[in-house]
Amino acid sequence: MPVGLDLLEIERMEAALARRPGLAHKLFTEGERTYAASRARPAQHLAARFCAKEAVTKALGLDVFSPQLIEVSGGGSTDVGVVLHGAVAARAAELGVRVEVSLTHTRAMAGAVAVLDRSAS
Repeated sequence: MPVGLDLLEIERMEAALARRPGLAHKLFTEGERTYAASRARPAQHLAARFCAKEAVTKALGLDVFSPQLIEVSGGGSTDVGVVLHGAVAARAAELGVRVEVSLTHTRAMAGAVAVLDRSAS
């Protein structure tokens, strides 16, 4: 069962977003940005979603990181999941897998794990 894992210091995400205001639009979908904006510390939630995108990329064995093609849905009181688009969705279909993710964060770090589920596709 292929797995992808990624960790990120939340302060790095905060600093990157402060330096490059358009970065959030390149990395995150409108839904992801809206969800994060509704939280007390948006960068904490964006960092976890970024980690999920990286983890999915690793689990699927993709050579190109395409953050807009991997959308993290849910959060808070709603189950977290991923919606794959374009070439990323095609890669999952080619492998015959569904992608499951788990997000976590502390005050300092965010992380995510992506698992490819062959039995559920």
